[in-house]
Amino acid sequence: MLWSVLVEADGDRAVTREEVVELADAVAAASGIASGIGTNGYGARLLVEADTPDEATALGREEFTRAAAAAGLPPWPIVTLTATSEDDDEDDDDQPATSPGQAG
Repeated sequence: MLWSVLVEADGDRAVTREEVVELADAVAAASGIASGIGTNGYGARLLVEADTPDEATALGREEFTRAAAAAGLPPWPIVTLTATSEDDDEDDDDQPATSPGQAG
């Protein structure tokens, strides 16, 4: 099953555009996208093939750690690590949309 894994790390300084571009290049192999320009952290959303959510988060963490090191980013602590399966995304399509500020 295909999983979308969100991984975010927080640190003690603003991340530059160049650093996020390097991270984007490093996560491209996992169909990933990177974020964090101008914030005190960096993150990525990656696609991984796994059988369970635990396996997906483990693979996502591993790929994120590898990509961050390849990009020359500091090894800051991971503060977000979530996995959403293709099935979860399809289930969300059946739910009514919520506007900002509403619990979903």
